Amino acid sequence: MEHRLLRSTRRRITAVAAALTLAVGSAAVAAAPVQAASPNLIVNGGFEAGLADWFANDGNAADSAGLSTTTDAYSGTSAVLVTNRSTTGSGPMQNLSGKVQAGKTYLVTARVKYENPNSPSTKQFFVTMHYGGSTYTNLGTVTVPRGQWGLIQGTFTIPAGQNVSTARIFVETPWTSNPSSAPDTHLMDFKVDDVTLQEYVVSKTIEVVGKLPGEHNPLIGHKFGADGFGFVHDGRVYLYLTNDTQGYAPNPSTGVSPSINYGDINQITVISSADLVNWTDHGEIQVAGPNGVAPFTGNSWAPGMAKKVVNGQEKFFLYYANGGGSSNVITGDSPLGPWTSERTSALINGGTPGAEDVAWKFDPAPLVDDDGQEYLYFGGGPASTSLPPVERFNNPKNLRAIKLGDDMVSTEGSAVVVDAPVAFEAGHVFKREGKYYFSYSSHFGGNDFGGNQPRVPGYPGGGQIGYLISDDPMSWPKETYAGVLFPNQSQFFGTGTGGNNHQSVFEFEGKYYFTYHAPTLNKRINGNTTQGYRSPHLQELTFNPDGTIQQVVGTYAGVDQVRDFDPYRVFEAETLGWSKGIATAKVDGASAEFGTTAPNLVVRDVDDGDWTALSSVDFGADGAGRVTAKVRALAAGGSIEVRLDDVAGPLVGTIPVDTPAGDWAEVTADLRGASGVHDVYFTYRGPAGEDLFEIDSWAFVPPLDLSVTADTRCAGGKVMVTVRATNNEAVHVSASVESAYGTRPFGSVPPGKEKFRSFPTAAAGVPAGEVTVRATARVDGEPVSASFKASYAARSCG
Repeated sequence: MEHRLLRSTRRRITAVAAALTLAVGSAAVAAAPVQAASPNLIVNGGFEAGLADWFANDGNAADSAGLSTTTDAYSGTSAVLVTNRSTTGSGPMQNLSGKVQAGKTYLVTARVKYENPNSPSTKQFFVTMHYGGSTYTNLGTVTVPRGQWGLIQGTFTIPAGQNVSTARIFVETPWTSNPSSAPDTHLMDFKVDDVTLQEYVVSKTIEVVGKLPGEHNPLIGHKFGADGFGFVHDGRVYLYLTNDTQGYAPNPSTGVSPSINYGDINQITVISSADLVNWTDHGEIQVAGPNGVAPFTGNSWAPGMAKKVVNGQEKFFLYYANGGGSSNVITGDSPLGPWTSERTSALINGGTPGAEDVAWKFDPAPLVDDDGQEYLYFGGGPASTSLPPVERFNNPKNLRAIKLGDDMVSTEGSAVVVDAPVAFEAGHVFKREGKYYFSYSSHFGGNDFGGNQPRVPGYPGGGQIGYLISDDPMSWPKETYAGVLFPNQSQFFGTGTGGNNHQSVFEFEGKYYFTYHAPTLNKRINGNTTQGYRSPHLQELTFNPDGTIQQVVGTYAGVDQVRDFDPYRVFEAETLGWSKGIATAKVDGASAEFGTTAPNLVVRDVDDGDWTALSSVDFGADGAGRVTAKVRALAAGGSIEVRLDDVAGPLVGTIPVDTPAGDWAEVTADLRGASGVHDVYFTYRGPAGEDLFEIDSWAFVPPLDLSVTADTRCAGGKVMVTVRATNNEAVHVSASVESAYGTRPFGSVPPGKEKFRSFPTAAAGVPAGEVTVRATARVDGEPVSASFKASYAARSCG
């Protein structure tokens, strides 16, 4: 019998999680790998159903043993006792034929114990797989002291060529040719409990604190994302990202992933924010590949987004690079989709007029001008060899601009050259005060760019973001070059963070912002040796009086939060200021915050000690009375602590997650002391080593639960402001409403009822405005007060 010993792999335990907590300013260490959840292929592995599905190994004629149940269990109420063994391989066995597959990796665990006082003080045990005939393979082992439960644990990969039509697993002691000569040494009785066999799926969950509390870069700490393109719509910034996480696969032993493989990436990640610090994860768009929106493409990199009214309908257009050879576009009904492809072939390819000499027809960046004309900027890669070497280096002419058709999914005319100095890739255009700004990433030299050539003074160095300024979106001679907008990110974030970059610029509420990427999260996972997994960053962009750009400085501090977070509504649990140890996943159903057509995500892979947090939450002077979470319990004994300003800050409430396992339910807790503006931490508690629960949404409720809405209507050609207050409390509530047109009482509003108040404005048109409702009541014998605000849109009755 052949014994192949495999190194065991640690599972997630509390000590590992604690060791991975990253203190502010401390050096990062490699994260220990973890096992993603997968079904147990063993039936009745805890022997709680007696000996069902178990039998004594009978692989050889000499094998035999007696099996019986015992109450001396490692866990639960039952284990199996093995007696009267005839061979060392005579142990409890289960048939796994048809359950395991060649080429896949599995994790095996089992508890064993022996007590014979005449046996050695320690004994080695194996879990072994028998594939039929004489093929036996040890899967895991442990040497256990007499009288103690030991843990057999190991990972193993079934060889790709192995026939698995017969596959049986059993527990045994080391083989010897004549075990009956020393039965106390080789054939002692033993007990087995808690046998598991799971497909070993390496978890992509990032266990370190990748975005440190108080810092705003990188934008998210639970996944990667590169080539960010910022897009503003209806008061939110949407950031579209190359899904670097798609190829992330930490090694089971070291926690270090192989270097990023761009060829694996065919999804776009989307995040959004209304305050630039708390970002909602909208998951991934399956853009390319056999199951993608555009299955005729193979990759999706470097996204760009635009919107336009086409045939009376507002549409959203997501452009992306299909590898280096072409670029394409898909169409959405909103910034979050749903998405369709209006094309059956790539938008930009070798047949695009004017792009014949462009090596890489990728990195598409759209611009819809103020007059409605649409443009697309693309290109990059090695310079044409027809150019002299010095020109190949300094002015490679590898970027292009082209007009788009009114439908946004076709091109018009021929592409023109963008003569950006030392250009490599990542062309992007924005408009400010009548001027067009073209930014791009510079190359690193080499034979593709004419070899070692003298650089024109003032031109960008390797891996920097340069820019041009023009009066015409289709005219970009080298004379429009204006300087370096952003040095290489390694200048700011140090060892391991260099390489190419990709940027965009967007305007949000009167300020301009600059997006870029850097492998800072990768660095916090693995230290200074990174594998190319990039993370999105944001800095404010400022200008000199002459319109030139002040050079951007990359920082972990990032940008200021533009407004406090409003907690008094239902919002997605995957809205994250900071986080530790969690992941996100799509689930069926509508998004509670973004509607039926938006993807719905949940926070998952929640373990004891993990947490999520929100930055600058404004509870108001009256404070929050309750918090509700929509959860799906996975283990008994879980809870959520609500704390202020720090993961160990003041505890203002504890939500018990005591609902039936596997079912979605709402759980609620009263809050005490949650008033004013604070960072809010949700700290997750429960049994160590268990996936505790999933979380779909949060909602905070003021001390008094009133629903207040405001609207306008026309009456006799004049505007009327109307306000409705609905009492969701179980007691009467007294309320009044204040507006720009006076103050009126609601009086006492009964439980479950609503009242209206109207304000004549005596004007044919009014601007957008806001009303304030102030309410008081006695709850549990105590006086409680709260105020509520509601907005209304501008109205003209002329």
